[in-house]
Amino acid sequence: MPQRVLVPAFLITVALLSACSSKKDETPRTSPPALVVLAAASQRDVPVLLRAIGTMEASESVTIKTQISGELTRVAFREGQDVHKGALLFQIDPRSYQAVLKKAEAALARDRVVMENAKTNYERYRQLVKDGIVTQEQAESYRTAADSAAASVAADQAEIENARAQLSYCTITAPIGGRLGVLVVDRGNVVKANDTSLVTINKLSPINAVFTIPEKNFAEIKRAMAAGRLVVEAEVPGAAGFREKGVLSFIDNTVDATTGTIRLKASFENTRKSLWPGQFVNLSITLAMRNSAVVVPSQAIQTGQKGQFVFVAKADGTAEIRPVAAGPVFQGVTVIEKGLQSGEQVVIDGQMRVVPGGKIEISKKAGTGDVGPVKK
Repeated sequence: MPQRVLVPAFLITVALLSACSSKKDETPRTSPPALVVLAAASQRDVPVLLRAIGTMEASESVTIKTQISGELTRVAFREGQDVHKGALLFQIDPRSYQAVLKKAEAALARDRVVMENAKTNYERYRQLVKDGIVTQEQAESYRTAADSAAASVAADQAEIENARAQLSYCTITAPIGGRLGVLVVDRGNVVKANDTSLVTINKLSPINAVFTIPEKNFAEIKRAMAAGRLVVEAEVPGAAGFREKGVLSFIDNTVDATTGTIRLKASFENTRKSLWPGQFVNLSITLAMRNSAVVVPSQAIQTGQKGQFVFVAKADGTAEIRPVAAGPVFQGVTVIEKGLQSGEQVVIDGQMRVVPGGKIEISKKAGTGDVGPVKK
């Protein structure tokens, strides 16, 4: 009998424990707060930029060729050297051209003697015509001889000038200042007139950037140029922190009908020789300045089915989804055209964990607070 009484009591105890456990499982569970990083929207002066990709080209470029044929006897520079205008570059063997000059000078000396003698004879016969000793026809023959001798002297002088010019071409100097390229022909080779390129000189300071912009942006460029010189900033991809400032110097006179773009040039002083011909650069043209614009870090901007939005931290510790109209982007911050006020806190990290209207917890990691100063 005692054993029969104990078994039901045990079953009752197990049933009660199961009921208590079921009541605990029915208690609603709450999600933990989302861990996020915040930053405050602030007001800054932000430039309105037009961006493009350009190619650098030398402001002046000259390919050196010889104007005469002969043996290259001297190379007076090193490859990659900077040279000034008028610096000696090459020397061609001048001996054959010196001989041609001497021959022309000798011919001039001979023909001058002939000319002087012809002039003397003509003057004498002209006087004899006046005295009636000789006829006018005889005097005219001597005048013709004098004129022919004078023409020969003029031709000799032209030959001398040409010979001197040919001799001067034996010395090749730099027509512009700049950086020398690869030496194509070594000393000792025979070169032909206007046939072989010897070396190329590129003027690197100043240097130009050539780029194109869409036709739709041309009106903005014209308006900005009417207000003053347009500043163009060049950044070399991969060279972190390097920027060079220049000015817009040229706008082409036609729009390319096939691409719908127009060609422009920007000029840079390039005093550090950091920009190089043929180099690709990222260009930014400052069209205007947005004063006191509301900005947030660009990572705060999210894109959904209804457009762009940000998560705004509310005073009760929850996050609100706020549609915004984003404007220009500059150095890591984005201008907010509408939808946000200066001083409001937005989520810049941890958006994937945020539920609209859900609780958030502010992370203590670096990056919270203001967006920081905007560089100009």
